[in-house]
Amino acid sequence: MAKKSMIEREKKRAHLVKVYASKRAALKDIARNQDLPMEERFKAQLKLAGLPRNSSATRLHNRCQLTGRPHAYYRKLKLSRIMLRELASFGQIPGMVKSSW
Repeated sequence: MAKKSMIEREKKRAHLVKVYASKRAALKDIARNQDLPMEERFKAQLKLAGLPRNSSATRLHNRCQLTGRPHAYYRKLKLSRIMLRELASFGQIPGMVKSSW
């Protein structure tokens, strides 16, 4: 199981991304618009750099919802491979059965 602090840090990052998403998108649009004057674009770029670093969506890292494990993560189920196998073995994931041949 991952450290509780890492799990909480990811939750905090996800919240910041959600809060600043619209402001960040608006500033990016201004900064990329070639029709605007250079000064205005530069000011938008400075404001964008002034936003919290963790409000960027690229800072998010997928983690298992149950254990917080960052590796071997299945996006569709939001679980790591270990928890996926464990839950499937107990029959708690509908339609998933253990393979045997």
